[in-house]
Amino acid sequence: MKFVYNTITMEKEVLEYIKQNKLIDSGDVVGVAVSGGADSMCLLHFLHSHSEELDISVVAITVDHMLRGENSLGDALFVRDFCRERGIACYKYSVDCRGIADEGGLSIEESARIGRYGIFNKLLDDNKVDKVALAHHLSDQAETILMHILRGAGLNGAVGMEPKRGQYIRPLLAVTKDDIIRYCSMEDVEYVDDETNRDDSFNRNFLRLNVMPLLKKRWENVEQNLASFGEMAKEDNAFILSQVSHNGVIYGEGVVRIPALYMNYAPSISSRIIFECLDRIGMRKDIERKHIDLIRCLSVQNNGKKITLPNRLVAQKEYDYITLFKKEEKKEATAPFKIGKVDFLDSKILVEEAESVQIQADKLYLDADKVPEGAIWRVRQTGDMFTKFGGGSKSLKDYFIDVKVPVRLRSQLPVLASGNEVYCIAGLEISDKVKVTDSTSHIVSVSLD
Repeated sequence: MKFVYNTITMEKEVLEYIKQNKLIDSGDVVGVAVSGGADSMCLLHFLHSHSEELDISVVAITVDHMLRGENSLGDALFVRDFCRERGIACYKYSVDCRGIADEGGLSIEESARIGRYGIFNKLLDDNKVDKVALAHHLSDQAETILMHILRGAGLNGAVGMEPKRGQYIRPLLAVTKDDIIRYCSMEDVEYVDDETNRDDSFNRNFLRLNVMPLLKKRWENVEQNLASFGEMAKEDNAFILSQVSHNGVIYGEGVVRIPALYMNYAPSISSRIIFECLDRIGMRKDIERKHIDLIRCLSVQNNGKKITLPNRLVAQKEYDYITLFKKEEKKEATAPFKIGKVDFLDSKILVEEAESVQIQADKLYLDADKVPEGAIWRVRQTGDMFTKFGGGSKSLKDYFIDVKVPVRLRSQLPVLASGNEVYCIAGLEISDKVKVTDSTSHIVSVSLD
């Protein structure tokens, strides 16, 4: 990557990058995420200056994260005033990041990201913008790649940031921070300085303030070289991914089940299957190669063995599968046994009158008169017993093992019980004690919605 010496060269570089990567379509309304710093002010000024050439409309999106008091608010007002002077539409928002962090047990960095991306996504969903432009540049890319390597990421982590991810675009990835500062100076683009950028207790700031300057003294083109390494890693990773099959993987809402035998593949293949699965369920964050190795090792463990990973990610051996899911807080629930629909945890139990038994995969039939008065729907409890359809009593735990109900689901299934006697497991089976016979006069069906 050549070094950029003037704004004319930089502008050509950025315009060519936009064209090559098909970042913008004619007629797009591009929302620029603007903090007031040099990077985002440069991007806003650049896209606005070239809006006719690109045939786009440009709007600014500025978010006050409410973390730096008057300084934070002042940055947002600075962006608003900049836009007013140039006739640029500006969406200004405030987000209580500390509240989000406290409520979700998150870091301030993560809560700020969740807050602003929530705003960006809402603007996209409401069709107020077609793209959201982010001001990440080549220096950011180099830092990202180096940080991932230092944290133990493999080839996939060395890929770095993509120029385009869905409706999010990064037009400045071809130019360095020095280029951006030079552009702002020559084009008289004012910007503000966020004092938190000088706090090297944050990993990225530590790299930016302490490590990268030393590396650049010894290797002048270190940023370009790291970015080039990321491009090569991307090409190699794409080839390896082309050899990976996901045909046996089962996806659900927030959960994925990977055949355990997939862990017998070469580590370069099996690790990518796991990473891809984590991406699909949105649980990739903070997962490193050491965690992937732990997941792979589950393939030879006993059923039920589980490990807890960052961000409440759980990996568990479930018979012939390794299941990945987010650990949820334990929930207690009860509901009355009655005709109609009742809420139960994340499901609804539907009990309906029936004239006869009609074999249907999603319905169970039972004799309502055999259900004891006061029986309720609840989750399983220690000591629960169940009489299988056809006879033979055993503990509910042993029954779940016999029919291979995954451990993570056993405390979520609604059971109809009186005391420790279970008469129905919604969605699974009824007890022999409430089965329909020729003398049954009150038949009901049970299903999960």
